[in-house]
Amino acid sequence: MSGVTSLGVLMGNIADNVRSVHERMREAALRADRSPEETRLVAVSKTVDVERTTEAVEAGVTILGENYLQEAQGKIEQFELPVSWHFIGHLQSKKAKFVVRLFDLIHSVDSFNLAQEISKRAANLDKTADVLIQVNVSGEASKFGIAPGQLEALLDRIQTLENVCVRGLMTMPPYFDQPERVRPLFARLRELMARVKDRNWSPTIRLEELSMGMSGDFEVGIEEGATLVRVGTSIFGSRQ
Repeated sequence: MSGVTSLGVLMGNIADNVRSVHERMREAALRADRSPEETRLVAVSKTVDVERTTEAVEAGVTILGENYLQEAQGKIEQFELPVSWHFIGHLQSKKAKFVVRLFDLIHSVDSFNLAQEISKRAANLDKTADVLIQVNVSGEASKFGIAPGQLEALLDRIQTLENVCVRGLMTMPPYFDQPERVRPLFARLRELMARVKDRNWSPTIRLEELSMGMSGDFEVGIEEGATLVRVGTSIFGSRQ
């Protein structure tokens, strides 16, 4: 018999879970007077085997998010269906060359040194790496990401790099049992991007994406302007 997680996710019924998440995304967009097409689902497939990940893609998932490079390498090599891969975990500079080769979007750039290494590795592959800047809007010491006040200075330096394109911002707020408590943090990220978006940046600074919201709060993220939501538990169930 299938089990049920604390978030009410029916284990083993991945296709139904994907449909449910898409419907909840659609309803959240409509509540905010947004088009449902403005937000895309990143199904977080860390620790999920290839078979179950394939079920999600067959059910309509088009983007898979991975946190751990070593696990993702094997999974990507085995995967047969067309899908976009996003790296959503913390990235060390020494692993940048592998991540640049394997992934279509990196959500977690939090320093100029990392952006510089990504640009160097992308140049070696004759490509431009698309990235998001991770912003620590909550100010938690345990979270990665730059402080909001550091964003413009970081973008100013990154725009000098030829093989990195900044597509937007990402944040990972604290976990709260009440999603409404996260709303001010999502609003802060949206307002931050709006404030810096129209500066006279080089063409490599294209602030379009807001990656915010996970299984417990993705609907609030959408209501506050998310274009990417990173949902794992509500699709695949709880992880060990």
